[in-house]
Amino acid sequence: MGRLIDREKDKMQSYGDVFARVYNQKWQFYANRIAPLILEFYESTPMGRREKTLLDICCGTGQLSACFLEHGYRVVGLDLSAGMLQVARESLLPYVVARQASFIQGDAADFAFQETFGLAVSTFDALNHLPDLEALRGCFRSARRILCPGGYFIFDLNTRRGLMNWNSISVDPGDEIFTLNRGVFDPDMEKAWTRITGFVRTPEGLYQRFEQTVYNTVFDLAQVKEELEREGFQDCYFAVGTALDTPIDSPEEFGKVFIVAQR
Repeated sequence: MGRLIDREKDKMQSYGDVFARVYNQKWQFYANRIAPLILEFYESTPMGRREKTLLDICCGTGQLSACFLEHGYRVVGLDLSAGMLQVARESLLPYVVARQASFIQGDAADFAFQETFGLAVSTFDALNHLPDLEALRGCFRSARRILCPGGYFIFDLNTRRGLMNWNSISVDPGDEIFTLNRGVFDPDMEKAWTRITGFVRTPEGLYQRFEQTVYNTVFDLAQVKEELEREGFQDCYFAVGTALDTPIDSPEEFGKVFIVAQR
């Protein structure tokens, strides 16, 4: 893969403007599927029945935030990408105008707010985009600071098993968006990369080229749990998205897992 692995860019990723709009059109499915499951779990808890506030870490274009806004939540979205945030603000403008939602540029590894939240989430393997354990630890520390006592932090991670499947090439043709994905997993660096190249149709009927390289860091799940507990989280466990209230054994055997932690 040669230049696909670029150590100079080995940091938290920020998507460009064109890719942000492609992302909003092409990858809505995950947030649309998982947001109601997280909402249902959270509202089954004592905290969720009284505290309707959400911090969406690495909120992207606001697709998960939208579900919570529709259910009356106050939502703050945090993302490093100005392009992603602009799409979120445009898509959810009535909520922004009503001050029910705000979308703020910032780093998932180090953030702070004056307000507190009952729930913090990060989905679609966003925290795998952090470069190392130190950055992940910073995210945990920041998340704990902004949560109400008893609040929940729920996030997902691709596992080593899941990232090994990134060794592939795939083509997704389409009239509006065409993508070519080339992926590689490097067990020595404990990272997987995907280069996404494609074309998107503009309103004028022309095609605009885009390219984005993304990486995922492999995190040892036992160490993830240990770091959460070290930062003061309690009742930390692994689950699958369809059963967030049920701890699973041997999470490394899954391709993707959710982590549920309580402050």
